[in-house]
Amino acid sequence: MTPLYDFEAQPMSGPPVPLSQYRGKVLLIVNTASACGFTPQFAGLEELHQRYADQGLAVLGFPCNQFGRQDPGSNEEIARFCQRNYGVSFPMMAKIDVNGPEATPLYRWLTAEAPGLLGSKAIKWNFTKFLVGRDGQVIRRYAPQDAPQKLASDIEAALAR
Repeated sequence: MTPLYDFEAQPMSGPPVPLSQYRGKVLLIVNTASACGFTPQFAGLEELHQRYADQGLAVLGFPCNQFGRQDPGSNEEIARFCQRNYGVSFPMMAKIDVNGPEATPLYRWLTAEAPGLLGSKAIKWNFTKFLVGRDGQVIRRYAPQDAPQKLASDIEAALAR
């Protein structure tokens, strides 16, 4: 059994969510920021969510303020920003650290399972994306500059498995 389902995520409001509730789904896990050059990717992430949710895709956003302090707001402010500017309806979790000693266990696991360029485990910037298969295994890590729409064929392949 994959450890993915052993982790929890803290939504912006309410009790922690066990990731086991996503068992059997394809996940796209993204560290986000509200004031980044890649912030417009929220629109593409929402489009993927709308297009593939009924087929079993779950997009999960994890705001992070570790890169250029580009998400300094409270969870409530971030949620309002995402909804108002991009119509985000996929789950947004509470702000987290993705690197360093305070990195969440989920991100420590993701980066170990799918290292970046040259084997780096660190997240380099906002909007790094991880595609996780229905079996809970990481399929691929995508760079921040990889636009969400470019992931569609990989998502479709994962959904077909």
